[in-house]
Amino acid sequence: MHHIDVRIEKDVYAANDRLAAANAAHLKEHGVRAFDLLGAIGSGKTALIERLVPLLAARGLAAGAIAGDVYGDDDFKRIVALGIPAVNANTGTECHLDAHLVEHAIDHLPLDKIDVLFIENVGNMVCPTDFALGAEKRIVIVSSTEGDDVVNKHPMMFRGGSIGVINKTDLAPLVGCNMDRMEADMRRYNPEMKVFRTNMKTGEGVAALLDAIIE
Repeated sequence: MHHIDVRIEKDVYAANDRLAAANAAHLKEHGVRAFDLLGAIGSGKTALIERLVPLLAARGLAAGAIAGDVYGDDDFKRIVALGIPAVNANTGTECHLDAHLVEHAIDHLPLDKIDVLFIENVGNMVCPTDFALGAEKRIVIVSSTEGDDVVNKHPMMFRGGSIGVINKTDLAPLVGCNMDRMEADMRRYNPEMKVFRTNMKTGEGVAALLDAIIE
């Protein structure tokens, strides 16, 4: 029989929540609004940042980003190419960012020059769910290529999210994905969740999504 020390697990989450609250307070002091982007590898998190940054600039808002990955700097390079301040946060063996890693990343950002901070979590549909980072909203991104049962397989991520995004709408017919089912599942697990469908290649749906993010 396996013995699980529930108290230690609760202590870890409690400590993370305290750090997340401190992160949120620190960002608020500098007038920064932070948004946590969650989703599987290849769902379109980095592509969404690439689409949102110019739209924010057109509204007179400066963006920054934290790129979370287990290893490497591929996403970080794409974000830096946008001309915005960014930090690469490698987690090593961990499958998610936590508030402590974000705290250190924030220390390396010019917060007084940032209006909107995107925290791109590690590509994973399970591990990031339990770790608050200090963001005011969680945006959960799935793509049609993941299958129309992906939401039903990962309900906890949607229960804790603010906005749901169904990306790669153009590929849905090619892979036989029923996006109506995906949206229905999102609303079933989180009736308050706002749901958007996007195509990062054309930018379809992104402007409306941005309105919901920064409203």
